[in-house]
Amino acid sequence: MKEFIFRIFKLKEKYLYLSIILSFFIIAYYHLNSGYYMSSDSRTFSGMADNLIKLDLNIFDFSRRVPTFFITIPVSLIALCKTIFTDKWQHAFLLLNLTLLFFSMIIFAKTLLIIKVRSFLIFLTLLLIVMSVDVLTWPRYILSDMIYAFLVILITYFITKGFVENKYNYLVILLISFLILTTRPSSISVIFAIVFFITISNYEFFLKPRIILISIFILFFLVPLIFGLLYYFIELNFSENTQLEWWLLSKVKLGMIIHDRPETWVNSPNSFKDVVYIYFLRLINFFNPYAVTFSITHNILNIFQMLLIILSISIWLFFGGYMRNQDKLFFFILLISFSTASFHSFTLIDYDWRYRFPIILPLIMLFPISIEMILKKHKI
Repeated sequence: MKEFIFRIFKLKEKYLYLSIILSFFIIAYYHLNSGYYMSSDSRTFSGMADNLIKLDLNIFDFSRRVPTFFITIPVSLIALCKTIFTDKWQHAFLLLNLTLLFFSMIIFAKTLLIIKVRSFLIFLTLLLIVMSVDVLTWPRYILSDMIYAFLVILITYFITKGFVENKYNYLVILLISFLILTTRPSSISVIFAIVFFITISNYEFFLKPRIILISIFILFFLVPLIFGLLYYFIELNFSENTQLEWWLLSKVKLGMIIHDRPETWVNSPNSFKDVVYIYFLRLINFFNPYAVTFSITHNILNIFQMLLIILSISIWLFFGGYMRNQDKLFFFILLISFSTASFHSFTLIDYDWRYRFPIILPLIMLFPISIEMILKKHKI
């Protein structure tokens, strides 16, 4: 029995990649069986892609006429699918999303292997990916989400490779960062996390679990306070800007927490304290795994996933601080997650928590890293 367990722990990489292929086929079958889905944003992308096609796919000419820098990649890819596959373009885009998901799962595994997480733990984590409601939902949407999620996991790999080898490939990081910027406006939060991490990652002081978690705890109260001040600054100085009014002020004035979910809203704010409270609730609710309209299975899987992430962070608190590379990746994932949550707390949290999808794979990474820390600590 002991020898059998040892052999499982020494699971070879080739079997790991076979497991990835099997897990991917399960997810892909589910999506292909469900079919693609067009949302209101999908139709907006589709219309913009039609305009790009009329300009013979001249992105520079198109950008001069329509301010689309932050969504250049999804619009361009939809335009290409329409040009090549005509009336089957949605199916082509779905296959593109699934291809990106497949490579995301490979990059997920390779990132963990770089920091010496054993194959057996990565194999177990594949089950969590297969059960993730986010992974089973958003790749079939004709949106930028899967593209964005792929780029986030890709930059996570190159950041990890950089600090493990003690040499960042700044050209590659800059290129991927540019691609991230041209995929979604909220990518600013990811770019901030990348720059901030690279700037301070060599200071050992910032890699101690207790210091990091205490800092995040403080930020959970400090960030809403800063957002409250920004809210009044924008209201006093830019209230005539209709876009800023719609994105940053109007939703707060309604007491909106989650977009189009009135059950989560609070009373309209009457004071600075009320505004800060709304931003605090938004920051907390960005990670909320429960919704009234979700099915029981959906809620159970979401709660299970969130509990595993909380468990992983708790394990890191007690067992982290001894393995430099694993601590760095843990820190980067927490940083990119908090930065993303903060951005959407200030702007908008989508009805189905769609904006959370790109950080799901990095957050799932925390589980095998934390278990590896326990095994290393006990010299298993």
